[in-house]
Amino acid sequence: MARILLLYTSVYGHTAKIAKRMAERMTALGATVDAVPLLERDADPAGYDAVLIGSSIRNGKHSPKATDFILRHKSRLDAVPSGFFSVNLVARKPIKNTPETNPYTKAFVAKSPWQPKLLGVFGGDLDYQRYSAFDRNVIRFIMWMTKGPTDPQTCADYTNWDEVDRFAERFFALAEGRPG
Repeated sequence: MARILLLYTSVYGHTAKIAKRMAERMTALGATVDAVPLLERDADPAGYDAVLIGSSIRNGKHSPKATDFILRHKSRLDAVPSGFFSVNLVARKPIKNTPETNPYTKAFVAKSPWQPKLLGVFGGDLDYQRYSAFDRNVIRFIMWMTKGPTDPQTCADYTNWDEVDRFAERFFALAEGRPG
C-alpha cells in the first residue's frame, strides 16, 4: 500500500480539518498517511510514494510556505504522484468550486513550476467571531463586494465534505497507480 505525505497550511484550522479528513479516508482505504502542517517543520518527501499539498488563501494568496516547499522539492514532486488542493471562500460559489473555474487555483497552476497530477478546490468556512477586528472587517468588505454574508455573527461551513472524500479516494487511486 502507498505511503502518502499530506502537507497543509492552515490559518484558522479549516484546511487542517480537511487534510485530516482526507488522511482518515485514505488510511481507511489502506494507505499509510502522514498529515503534517507545513508550519511545523519542513517535511522531507523522500521515501513517500505520493505527496499531496493543501493550502488555504490568506490575503488573496496561497501560503508562501507551500510555495517555498514546492520550489525546494519540485524534482521529487515531479517524480511521484502528486496533488494540490486549495481551500478558499470563493469556492463557496458553485461556478467557482472546481480547479478549472476557481481563480485562486487557476492562478496557482499558471504561476507554479510544478504541475500537480490532481487538483482540488474546496469551500472554506466563515466564522467572523474567530477573526481579529481587522480581518473581520476586511473579510466583511470582501463578502459585501462578492454578495456573501456580512452579518458579523455568521458562522458557516461551505465545504462539500462528500467531495473532500471523493478527492481523497481519487488521490489514493493515483498514489496506488490506478485510474481514479
